[in-house]
Amino acid sequence: MLIGTLFALAAGLMWGLVFVAPTLLPDYPATLLSFGRYLAFGLIALPMLWLDRRRMAQFTRADWIEAAKLSLVGNVLYYLCLSAAIQRAGGPLPTMIIGTLPVVIAICSNLRDAERDGRLPWLRLAPSLGLIALGIGCVNQAELQQLRADPAADLGRYATGALLAIAAVACWTWYPMRNADWLRHHTDRSPRSWATAQGIATLPMAVLGLAGVWIWNSATAQPFDMPLGPTPGLFLGLMLAIGLFASWLGTLCWNEASQRLPTTLVGQLIVFETLSALAYAFLLRGQWPAPATLAGIVLLVAGVAWALRVRPEPVEAVEAHVG
Repeated sequence: MLIGTLFALAAGLMWGLVFVAPTLLPDYPATLLSFGRYLAFGLIALPMLWLDRRRMAQFTRADWIEAAKLSLVGNVLYYLCLSAAIQRAGGPLPTMIIGTLPVVIAICSNLRDAERDGRLPWLRLAPSLGLIALGIGCVNQAELQQLRADPAADLGRYATGALLAIAAVACWTWYPMRNADWLRHHTDRSPRSWATAQGIATLPMAVLGLAGVWIWNSATAQPFDMPLGPTPGLFLGLMLAIGLFASWLGTLCWNEASQRLPTTLVGQLIVFETLSALAYAFLLRGQWPAPATLAGIVLLVAGVAWALRVRPEPVEAVEAHVG
């Protein structure tokens, strides 16, 4: 339990970095940020493929198809929606919408995976979910107050950003449950190799996506200097850093956590990503969070701490207890 939680914490700290790039590169289209990140992920995975070639040779055609599905939804589509949301609504609002993931995944997984993982009793899970939801609400309220105080705020743009963030939530609700299914059914496989497989599966998608963006920009005479944009050094540096830390190492740590923890619990630990992203967002703003935001962060941490105390029970035991 402790080791799995530490792996989830490490993944969250690295995944929080993905919220930084859209803020630092506001002139870059979300498509370029998404495909650039996963091109870097795929290129980083290539030497890992060679070093781990014996284990990688164990993957079947069905395994590679599953890795491609996970990469498309959990990587490309998720980050495309997220980066577009951040560019439209700023960092904190999409971050906190993404912050609903612990609640959404916990509920979906408790309904879906009880036979495999055991069921976390709803009455014992409710305080944890309630604290997390309340913390998210506090931070959202603080951001909405700041939005109302800004006369230049574009409410339509913010609303679009919120909808895109909700789409990102849908992508990443599906991803960890489906990823955990594969890992639980292949306990003899290395989580590192599975992270590399997803990187390799993402590579052709990223190449085709970048080619599509380039062709579209040329055909529509977009005023954007392809392929590296107006600040090529910053763009390349961020893509490589996010490709290594947030994509490959982050996926590796998450896979390690997913093999050790029930899906319902590991889903709640995505809150570490939210906390990291918030910290990075306020560092970039150069300001301390508002009191309501700090209160929300405390509630989020308390909710996760409470969740770690709850242990899954066999479905029969839960049903007998309820009866």
